[in-house]
Amino acid sequence: MKVNITYEDMMAPVVGPENPFGERRFLNQNTLAGHVEEQSMSEHAFKTQYLTHHILGYSANPSNDPSAPRIIGSVEKAEANGFATIDAQRTSRQTKKELKRKRNGKKGDLDVVEGEGAYVGPWGGWEGDGAGVPVGPEPTEEDEEEDEEEAKEAAAIKSKAKVKRSVFGQETSIFHGKSLTDYQGRTYMSPPLAVAPHLSQEAGAQETYIPKVCVHTWTGHTQGVSVIRTFPGTGHLLLSGSMDTKIKLWDVYQEGNCLRTFMGHHKAVKDVTFSNDGRRFLSCGYDRQMKLWDTETGQCLKAFSNGKIPHCIRFHPDEDKQNIFLAGMSDKKIIQYDMNTGEITQEYDQHLGPVNTITFVDENRRFITTSDDKTMRAWDFDIPVVIKYIAEPDMHSMPAVTLHPSKKWLAAQSLDNQICIYSAENFRQNRKKRFAGHTIAGYACQVGFSPDGKWISSGDSDGNVVFWDWKTGRIKSRLKAHNKVVIAHEWLPHETSKVITASWDGLIKLWD
Repeated sequence: MKVNITYEDMMAPVVGPENPFGERRFLNQNTLAGHVEEQSMSEHAFKTQYLTHHILGYSANPSNDPSAPRIIGSVEKAEANGFATIDAQRTSRQTKKELKRKRNGKKGDLDVVEGEGAYVGPWGGWEGDGAGVPVGPEPTEEDEEEDEEEAKEAAAIKSKAKVKRSVFGQETSIFHGKSLTDYQGRTYMSPPLAVAPHLSQEAGAQETYIPKVCVHTWTGHTQGVSVIRTFPGTGHLLLSGSMDTKIKLWDVYQEGNCLRTFMGHHKAVKDVTFSNDGRRFLSCGYDRQMKLWDTETGQCLKAFSNGKIPHCIRFHPDEDKQNIFLAGMSDKKIIQYDMNTGEITQEYDQHLGPVNTITFVDENRRFITTSDDKTMRAWDFDIPVVIKYIAEPDMHSMPAVTLHPSKKWLAAQSLDNQICIYSAENFRQNRKKRFAGHTIAGYACQVGFSPDGKWISSGDSDGNVVFWDWKTGRIKSRLKAHNKVVIAHEWLPHETSKVITASWDGLIKLWD
């Protein structure tokens, strides 16, 4: 010890109370440390006082003690605002009138770029920009009447601008190109054989490889893309349905532009499907509408609805039955429509939950459906009796099913993060083939096959596309494609390694 402590310091009394457990030290002491009060208030009341304190600088004191101050924080600010909380603030009539002031002078001269009298256009500022909105006293009756009038005017404008329910005849489409035909009079429907002569060959003849690089990005949808479909046979056009209610047709092989936008649904589009020749396609959305469109002209030919939400929609694949389509509905039924008459010709009603997929097998004589009831059911076409009922205790819902190019197997995306394989002939599960290692729980990520059936692929919830070897079941590649879930992807039928991916980030990408 290098310091000599003085006698006074050594003899000074010990700091603090000699006995902390002795008699009360404060008049209103009710705990060992001091005074504590219990107070209960709703979350809204607490939030109001919290925001009032942080923004206006004062709040009400919740204490029941009569000697405690009524306001915590700045009493002057509280008096100026009439002790009002943040949600009770009203702007005075005078301030409102000041806020309705005209823009600074005129818009200016188009020829003048800078300086005095320069053109400001719609970006012209307001007088006294930057000044805060002062808070006024309590509103008077006149203020309230004026507010009511303004609210009525706003409501009237809103009701005029409100989009009506989608009624047949209100659908529109926009062509985005310069000319509908080329110099030979061909529309975008004819495949570009000059650019891609291999489109005339048979699909799946060439050996395929796994893509690695993004070579093109299609942008145009303002919200997530929910479904994509390539043009049947050639794949030279791409159809996409989005949550922004629009359906877009894209060019794949030439410029990669948006060719046409179809607008007719007023809620998110759930599914789209081409007819065999690609000249027409069906779309369904959460507005409970199913619509038949002409791919070339953009005209909506017919609309169907039974008042329920369609989850999936499919043309009958037979050439002589192109007037028939099936739709899996939210009311647990699969309904069969004849488009010539517009009537429901059959109802398949056995599922116990909304129907998610419809897949035709066995030379289109049968079809398989999956549902939220965690079962898979097989049906003979036009006979509403289940011929095979597949349900196991360990089965999960399978919201996406794809047929193998050989037509012998079905790949079903199971929500327990695996792809299950079923025979398309006897509908038994092949327990030796199972593809896992991706995370899709909660998302209906589409399963894809390469045209030669060598690779099986799936999107996942992290924005990846995962590729497995069909024979071995091993993961061969994991491609980071998007920032959000890759909900749909399609292999181009005539290419060796081209895949189109679509995601909830609103982008569609081409990979090679």
